[in-house]
Amino acid sequence: MSPKKVLITGVAGLIGYATYRWLRRHPERYELYGLDQSRTLSDRVPPDWAFEIPAERFFQCDLLDAAGLGRAVQGMEAVVHLAADPAGRGWESLLHNNIIGAYNVFEASRLAGVKRIVAASTIQVSTGNMQEEPYRAIVEGRTAEVPADFPKVGGLDLPRPRNLYAASKVWSESLAQVYAFSHGMSCLCVRPGWVVAEDRSPRADSAHLWCSQADMAQLIQRCLDAPADLRFAIYYGMSDNQWRWVDLEAARLQVGYLPADRAEDRL
Repeated sequence: MSPKKVLITGVAGLIGYATYRWLRRHPERYELYGLDQSRTLSDRVPPDWAFEIPAERFFQCDLLDAAGLGRAVQGMEAVVHLAADPAGRGWESLLHNNIIGAYNVFEASRLAGVKRIVAASTIQVSTGNMQEEPYRAIVEGRTAEVPADFPKVGGLDLPRPRNLYAASKVWSESLAQVYAFSHGMSCLCVRPGWVVAEDRSPRADSAHLWCSQADMAQLIQRCLDAPADLRFAIYYGMSDNQWRWVDLEAARLQVGYLPADRAEDRL
């Protein structure tokens, strides 16, 4: 069987290039392509990484360039959509990159016959949960007050964004539903936790949010390899942290995700 043709948008970013590095270990399974605004790696990636995507497999393209996106997705079997404004640099940037840009990627993929999109959301769509008990107790370090059987927040629970960046990612999740159930595609969303260049939780009080680069890339790979009839799902990209308050069981059962790392081991 020939390798699956996969395009990673936002490939010059931390999660994008970590995913590329992870998947390129299996050239017999994936024929990888990248898309970004330039071949310069983000300042969020480790300084010792080098951009090594061959020129013939790289598309330099802005998310507002619908025609350019159409050329990039042509012939692809799957698109991993990670390109976005990751920092919420104001409404105009969010509108162009996270709202219009996300639509352009989904629509170009539909027109090109792409079978699956794996789209990045964010843990920030669940910020509202962290403001209420028992999750607030975890955030504030009052772990002795947390019940042993407290309910974990699931991917299909109501999003609770508290900033425009997170709200723009709820739009992306909504797009995924539209293209899954109205256009017959397979659209799987991942909500990355705190993925950082140092690949360890920067602070003990944020260990509950941390996800290793390898666990994040593994989850994306699991989504790429998921059964073709898995139409829509939302999974949290989180490592197996001691005080993890989001649910990973659906990802385990549906796509086989088993995080290998734990924040407390790398503090």
